[in-house]
Amino acid sequence: MKGWGFMANRRDVFRGMGLGMLGGWLRTPLAAARSDRNLYERIGVRPLINCKGTFTILSGSQTLPEVKQAMDEASRHYVHLDELMDGVGARLAELTKAEWGLVTAGCAAALTHVTAAAIAGADPEKMQRLPDLRGMKDEVVMPKESRNVYDHAIRMLGVKMVTPATGQEFLEALRPSTALVSLLGETISQHPLKLGEMCEAAHRRGIPVLVDAAAERLTIPNVYLEKGADVVAYSGGKCLRGPQCAGLALGRKDLLQAAWLNSAPHHAFGRSMKVGKEEIMGMLAAVEAWTRRDHDAEWKQWEGWLATIRAAVQDLPTVQTEILLPRGPSNYAPRLRITWDPAALGWTPAAASEALLEGSPRIMIPPDPRGLTVMPYMMMPGDDQVVAPKLRALLATPRPAPATQGRTPDGVAIAGNWDVEVTFVRGAAAHALFLEQNGREVTGHHQGDVLSGPARGSFDGQRLQLRSAHRYEGTSLTYAFDGQFDGSSIQGTIDLGEYGQARFVARRQRRG
Repeated sequence: MKGWGFMANRRDVFRGMGLGMLGGWLRTPLAAARSDRNLYERIGVRPLINCKGTFTILSGSQTLPEVKQAMDEASRHYVHLDELMDGVGARLAELTKAEWGLVTAGCAAALTHVTAAAIAGADPEKMQRLPDLRGMKDEVVMPKESRNVYDHAIRMLGVKMVTPATGQEFLEALRPSTALVSLLGETISQHPLKLGEMCEAAHRRGIPVLVDAAAERLTIPNVYLEKGADVVAYSGGKCLRGPQCAGLALGRKDLLQAAWLNSAPHHAFGRSMKVGKEEIMGMLAAVEAWTRRDHDAEWKQWEGWLATIRAAVQDLPTVQTEILLPRGPSNYAPRLRITWDPAALGWTPAAASEALLEGSPRIMIPPDPRGLTVMPYMMMPGDDQVVAPKLRALLATPRPAPATQGRTPDGVAIAGNWDVEVTFVRGAAAHALFLEQNGREVTGHHQGDVLSGPARGSFDGQRLQLRSAHRYEGTSLTYAFDGQFDGSSIQGTIDLGEYGQARFVARRQRRG
């Protein structure tokens, strides 16, 4: 097993398999490998080729054949889940050289259960009181660099997140009220203190340390545990290619056994985060497979897929290509960046990405400011043969430039203060926009129910397009307004990103 240099990142290596199995997959006809797509198409859902990476919204990874077999076999027997997890915990310890192992309902569930165990231990009375933290430790220290959208899985216990920005602040934050130190693996190198220093300081005060390494490569021995972390958590449905609804926690036996008691099937805070016998045995099979997989061969296969795609487009006018090496421990694979002159081809990166996703078959390649970047980590054998000609056909066919909008008609102004009624798929909220205008450019401020942030966009005399972002804890809520102005009001939709769409109506505030 390779060490830190071969570790993979927060949404990491998805496409690994043993060399023998790899050859079998390569010999499998493409049509046979994709025959199950009709299952989705029968309900109106079109599958896609994933050239983006390990993202839960894209359904993570595809499970290994060994995992499918283990889950099927597990479904055919009854077992006592406490006995099962005890046996699996011991086997995971043997495989990974950690003290103990725990299978959870995803990496986020692992964060929740370990936090619960750090607060309540295995005390049934305290476990029943969660998330009422009166009389218990109620703070989790997470350095500024580690704050992220996934720490909601920790905050849901009702704890206060303490966010130190310097090494001294970190040390001062370790108080009697601190239940846990939580770190995001891919950002640890950015922290003012080294991991070993943070662990040593926390342990002197009896505080455990948890590392979220969701999409990173599993290292054996584990790089985080070796440096002093008490528990490291992984996603089971990403680079390990286990069940999508499974996670893996490795580390201290007492802490992980308490985490298990704080989760289903036990009646505690984590009861709703159930992991079944099928996921438990599928996750064990994935870890066993990980120890046998030829990771060097997987890397060479990714390089081969990128070479196929690169060769298909690199001779096109203005097109340039470059191979990008991994920048961090998540989604650890080479990538292919494809750039071109948008003025010559008519395609912006966003338009090209959207066209590929709307095509047949659907291809997910994310845009960046310069072009498109192909990530092979979640691609399947044969996908490169489909993606290469589709990309070439797209970039070889110039797209007519959209009609240039004229300047804002004289006397049509959008500047001012606006009351905004927002209607979600369920529920509503009162927001406000405070806008300034300079020709077609619009800037200002967007006030939400509680949060607020700067706004920027454009207005052509009829159509207002405006974007804003509101920071909260470890995440940022984005709003993309697109509305029509009728002289007295603005009406349209708001793209809420992963939270869908909402309708809005904005009316000028009445002067008091």
